[in-house]
Amino acid sequence: MPSLKEFRNRIASVKSTRKITSAMKMVAASKLRRAQLQAESSQPYAMRMAAMLNRLVSGLDSSSDAPVLMKGTGRDQVQLLVVMTSDRGLCGGFNATVVRLARQKIRELEAAGKTVKILCVGRKGRDSLKRDHAEKIIHAFEGIGRKRLAFADAQMVSDYILDLLARGQFDVCSLVYNQFKSVIKQLPSAQQLIPLEPSAVVVSQTAESKAPYEFEPNEEEILKSLLPRNFAVQVYRALLDSAAGEQAARMTAMDNATRNAGDMIRLLTLRYNRARQAYITKELIEIISGAEAV
Repeated sequence: MPSLKEFRNRIASVKSTRKITSAMKMVAASKLRRAQLQAESSQPYAMRMAAMLNRLVSGLDSSSDAPVLMKGTGRDQVQLLVVMTSDRGLCGGFNATVVRLARQKIRELEAAGKTVKILCVGRKGRDSLKRDHAEKIIHAFEGIGRKRLAFADAQMVSDYILDLLARGQFDVCSLVYNQFKSVIKQLPSAQQLIPLEPSAVVVSQTAESKAPYEFEPNEEEILKSLLPRNFAVQVYRALLDSAAGEQAARMTAMDNATRNAGDMIRLLTLRYNRARQAYITKELIEIISGAEAV
């Protein structure tokens, strides 16, 4: 049985750990609130852009020369997966679920005879995937939104991907990230962005969306300018979802850790009291036995 001093040291250590996890929980809750506000404030702009794209796409002729971001390269041999995780840990299974989905997509694509390339946004995803897919990782972004996530961060990632597309490095691009649903639920999702899927364009049923529009210049010219912007907006939304989900997962994980530390402290205190009572009883027996011997 451990000595009383060892019990006291363990109790003090767990109490220190509980203070740390409790502080991390409060910090994560504060950051989660800011991340939620950012995500919510970006929704109106993204929805209006999706509605505009819907009007433009519906006005195009099937024989028109559509931009490559919408129609793709005409092939689907080289697949680029943009895997979004966090740079830091201590957030439960947040990163593991994304990496698991990415590995599943890689297996499915390779089984279909496709070539897979990986772009990592976040250190944890890179560290996990490089164990068995190091040769597929072409680049990794770290420190995205370390202080505060801005559209410039998404623009940097978007520009890199579009430069790869312009150089013919891939045919299809998909995002793999955690979609923020609630504080206790983050849904691992895969969203194809290049070529643009019809489901990615939200169809608005309002009277405004059904009203006739005349575009000047023509739809093709507007799409060439609007589609890269929409691509950056979609990347930004995924980054915001990932940032909010990370803080929510960290807050939940730290809350569980704080509760577990409390349970451990109570258990160790009980064992300490039992050991202390056993030592006291032993000393009394020795004193009584010595007195009787005399």
